[in-house]
Formats: sequence, structure tokens, C-alpha cells
Amino acid sequence: MEKIRPCLWYDGDAEAAVAFYVSLFPDSEVQKVTRYPEGGPGEAGAVLTVDFVMAGREYTALNGGPEFRFTEAVSLSVDGDSQEEVDDLWDRFLADGGEESVCGWLKDRWGLSWQIVPRRLVELLDDPDPERVARVFQAMLKMRRLDVAALEAA
Repeated sequence: MEKIRPCLWYDGDAEAAVAFYVSLFPDSEVQKVTRYPEGGPGEAGAVLTVDFVMAGREYTALNGGPEFRFTEAVSLSVDGDSQEEVDDLWDRFLADGGEESVCGWLKDRWGLSWQIVPRRLVELLDDPDPERVARVFQAMLKMRRLDVAALEAA
């Protein structure tokens, strides 16, 4: 058990969100589902929390209600090993109501922000030549989905 576990707040759809997330990444699974008891703030028997592992890290999804929404102030960053992986994740996150943003950021259909980042971008930004880094950075700023070939060309 991890000492720190992110808790993601949903408005009644935590179980569906978790099922989607664990389908995307290896080393992912639902660990436990707890339900609202009689006399609680939610409907008795409805899903309260879902404890899950996503890509080897523990999370909790909470059906807390409509009071709070996700913002871009917190996002989950995914390292893509290849352009194909970046493209696949990008398309799957946008399916069924996701929303693309800029610089490799998007929101899934529940409003949670994700950064889909090719590992190659990190390598390019670590280049010792500051002019190369500046060109790569400027190219990235013009993109939505990150394109490794275009970043390398910069």
C-alpha cells in the first residue's frame, strides 16, 4: 500500500471511469469497490469509492457528487514510448466526449486532464544546445497532439 494515494472525485461515474482507465494501461486493475451504507449521504448500495491500480500506481475514485470538478491545475502525465502509443492514447481519451487542448494536453470525458507526452520530447528538451531546445519548445507550443517527427524536424 502506498503512503500517498491520489483521490479522484466524480459525480456518480467513478466505476465507469476506472473501468476505462484500467483498460488503457498494463499493470492496472480494480482492487476494491465500496458502497454507500444506509443512512449515508449517497443512495444506499451505490458506489462510493473504487480503489484501483493504474500502470502500477494506486488511486481511489470517489463518487462525491456534483460539488467539485476537475481543473487543469492537476493532470496525469503519461509517457508515450512511440508516436503510435501517443496517437492511440490520444484517440482513446478523446473518444466519447473527450476534449483536446494544447501542448499534448487533453481532458477525458469526465473532465480529468491528461498530458500525453512522447518520451522523445523529453530527450529533445534535454539537448545541450539552447537554440535547439527553443525551436523544439516553440514547435510544441503550436501543437495539440504532440508529433515526434515535427518536433525532431524543429
